[in-house]
Amino acid sequence: MTHNHEHDHEDHQHITVVDEDGNEQLYEVLFTFESEDFGKSYVLYYPIGAEEDEDESIEIHASAYVENEDGTEGDLQPIETDEEWEMIEEMLNTFLDEEEA
Repeated sequence: MTHNHEHDHEDHQHITVVDEDGNEQLYEVLFTFESEDFGKSYVLYYPIGAEEDEDESIEIHASAYVENEDGTEGDLQPIETDEEWEMIEEMLNTFLDEEEA
């Protein structure tokens, strides 16, 4: 079974994040996933219009969020534990490997 990853550009989600200086930054959502281990959802995102460096690295950000009971997305929360970061990096690596395949 092969899965074709056909990306529909209309499907991309954008989120607005306010930085420490109070400036709104628009980010494109790379992907989201839920972790049963931590009981949270996570979102990975990167700045829109970010130019890829020569080594093709884009600064990718990750946050946790907990959905509100009415089903809307809750506030983004910083990721505070090394365990969560490790799990996110694994998910990211898996995602990137699949994209390249």
